[in-house]
Amino acid sequence: MFNLAVIGCGYWGPNLIRNFRSLSDVRLKIVCDKDKNRLEHMKNLYPDIETTTNFEDILKDDSIHAVGIATPVFTHHKLAKACLNAGKHTFVEKPLASSSEECNDLIKIAKEKSLILMVGHVFIYTPPVIAIKEYIKSGELGDVFYISTRRLNLGLFQKDINVAWDLATHDIAIILYLLEENPVSVNCQGKAHINPNIEDITTISLNFNSTRYATIQSSWIDPHKIRDVTIVGSKKMIVYDDTHPLEKIKVFDKRVLAPPHYDTFAEFQYSYHYGDIHIPYLKQVEPLKAECQDFIDCIKTGKKSLASGENGLEVVKILEAANKSLKENGGPIQLK
Repeated sequence: MFNLAVIGCGYWGPNLIRNFRSLSDVRLKIVCDKDKNRLEHMKNLYPDIETTTNFEDILKDDSIHAVGIATPVFTHHKLAKACLNAGKHTFVEKPLASSSEECNDLIKIAKEKSLILMVGHVFIYTPPVIAIKEYIKSGELGDVFYISTRRLNLGLFQKDINVAWDLATHDIAIILYLLEENPVSVNCQGKAHINPNIEDITTISLNFNSTRYATIQSSWIDPHKIRDVTIVGSKKMIVYDDTHPLEKIKVFDKRVLAPPHYDTFAEFQYSYHYGDIHIPYLKQVEPLKAECQDFIDCIKTGKKSLASGENGLEVVKILEAANKSLKENGGPIQLK
């Protein structure tokens, strides 16, 4: 049985609390937050948990084996570093930290102390994304040409990060998971309409060494809630609509074929294939519960998480490059 603490019970923290409590091999011992009203609310929901406004109480408690952090991004590095140095396995909500330098620092400490460092890339634990990866690995889609994602809604506005760091983080993690390949360059354009210093709409382009390409559109000021991913392959195509209650994945038997050889332009004709649409059955699983269980399993076995600190670092590198591209009017930023 692992004793665990959760730091932060504002917007997302209560979801971590609920899911960690649902695991049979975890005891959620204590919740920490600066807001006494939020702590009182958690205590009313879960009378058996302890609460504190003092972060040091968690660091000093040797009975706590692991910590989940759901606080603003600018606090991630400081809190996670203190937890790791106190010998506690650490789960941090996305993005892992505010810079790749901070990510590297956390990764180094976790390795030195043989601790699990994990980041909350929850969408790679969703049944639709896992199923899409199986389609890609099986070769049923053929060669993946490009991935296009849209994550649009009205709010929630963040005060310390722009919309790319808030929303595109999910889609970058999905793309890296599906393709198992890191981009070589990043372009990003966007605008700030509500807060002049924080972009509320961005479009990111990812270029890979292969012929693959990806675009990520993010917005806090769209009238519609849209969360979709389109994967176009040489044989088939997939559309993943996360807002659909049941039919989240549709596999389209569509493709474009070029003639293998031709002697004149008149002989050159594209061939368009239109086949059936397949909607696979997906077992309903709460992704956050699967993510929390993976964290605990990694602690038990020492295995590497799907959302390890290294994965979090790669996502932050792309976000940093996107910010730099924004300042350079969308110019390409090479990734090392």
